[in-house]
Amino acid sequence: MPAAAIVSVPAAQAQLQITGFHQAVAETAARDEVLAQFYRERGFDGIWTGSDPEAINRRNALLFALSEAHAHGLPAARYDVEGLVARLHAATTTLDQGAMEVELSRIFLKYARDVNTGILAPREVVPAIKREVPLIDRRELLDGFIAARSPQAYLRELAPQSPEYTRLMRRHLEMRAQLVAGGWGPAVPGGALGPGESGDRVITLRNRLMAMGYLGRSVTRTYDAEITAAVERFQAAHGLTVDGIADSGTLDAINTPVNERLQSVLVAMERERWMNIDRGDRHIWVNLTDFHADIVDFDRVTFTTRSVIGATSRDRETPEFSDVMSHMVINPSWYVPRSIIVGTYSGRVPAGFQALGSSGPVNVSNVIVNGQVRYGLRQLPGPRNALGSVKFMFPNQYNIYLHDTPAQDLFAREVRAFSHGCIRLDDPHEFAYELLKMQESDPETFFNSVLRTGAERRVNLETPVPVHLVYRTAFTSVTGELQFRNDIYGRDALIWSALEEAGVEIGGVQG
Repeated sequence: MPAAAIVSVPAAQAQLQITGFHQAVAETAARDEVLAQFYRERGFDGIWTGSDPEAINRRNALLFALSEAHAHGLPAARYDVEGLVARLHAATTTLDQGAMEVELSRIFLKYARDVNTGILAPREVVPAIKREVPLIDRRELLDGFIAARSPQAYLRELAPQSPEYTRLMRRHLEMRAQLVAGGWGPAVPGGALGPGESGDRVITLRNRLMAMGYLGRSVTRTYDAEITAAVERFQAAHGLTVDGIADSGTLDAINTPVNERLQSVLVAMERERWMNIDRGDRHIWVNLTDFHADIVDFDRVTFTTRSVIGATSRDRETPEFSDVMSHMVINPSWYVPRSIIVGTYSGRVPAGFQALGSSGPVNVSNVIVNGQVRYGLRQLPGPRNALGSVKFMFPNQYNIYLHDTPAQDLFAREVRAFSHGCIRLDDPHEFAYELLKMQESDPETFFNSVLRTGAERRVNLETPVPVHLVYRTAFTSVTGELQFRNDIYGRDALIWSALEEAGVEIGGVQG
């Protein structure tokens, strides 16, 4: 473990040395208002440099954490541990030691922010990521560190403590080792493969499935039941139709090299740092790439349903953010967005719709007058309503919510990106029952009694539930199995490019 040099000075020179050190600290810290105030309040005494046990412990804890930054997928060159140690050993004058004291604080603050909340500003990379990153105040970091009983524990706990981050980090290190060892072997050449086939291509498929962990040791040359089951496991882990046939889509996923999968894991770790927040013991988790909406209790999915998300055109993509679901509306009206009034309905008021003025409904056949949208448009509750029979509200400035839909055929598709941005649910009634279970003794009877009235009704959730709209092309199950999904909106490609530009490296070989 790297350690800094300990420098002793003769007692006769102590006053001069201390004065020189303090002067160097003051001058070096002056360029940063937070550090200047921190050291000024300490009388410009150091927290890192010196031979006292606390300084040595803090210094070694920081250097060790920096040397392990690669495990978090952070750019090691950003901290230059070897160069830092060399500069510490070379700092034999009090002026140099004072400058290094402040430099260690700067590097500590940089690393703390990076490992705690990520190295990128998400909105600058992908504007559709609307979430606020929970940055810790820099002074709070410094005060927390010097007050900590264990500097090592403090630095460890800066990283997200979520089970998902821990699992991703473990898989990242395993995959990096696999990459260095040669990857997953040759790609499977040619077209689709299926049960009963045999030959070299089946052997290549067999070997690759074994290397990826979906098939145990096998010497079969035939696409038998073992390989079929392994392909099914692979398909389930990649969001593909589970049929045990290695068609072109499945083979493309199987042939994706380990370094590309590692990119997805590193992006997921950065995304996890952006969400270093309390998500709620019970929360709703909508992974856009997975086309599912889950209710999660204490890190376990207790209810899941298929979802349809926003289409892939830029103006219809579903944004990413977190909010709190406060209520549901049974038998909802649909208040038509202006863009749909113009683009889909050309201003006309179809059957089952109602034009709205400032004082309520108006009797007009078109809400566009002289090229301007003069009135609102509402679709009344009913079986053909675009929101179906229920919508789940977490009021937000993006006008995004979860809802039912009459377009049930879309849920049978593998890729489900068709909406104008809201999340459509395949099993909205069961979703409602699960939410109401916390406050109704018979949630199904309650829900359906309201539904049968045909009248619009708001039902508040006695305990509001956090909602997280996320985008993960790599994620894990509670038991640690790694899952991958396609980058449907191309967002993770942009994030990886930005991470790479910031110095994040994969290394190793292809395959």
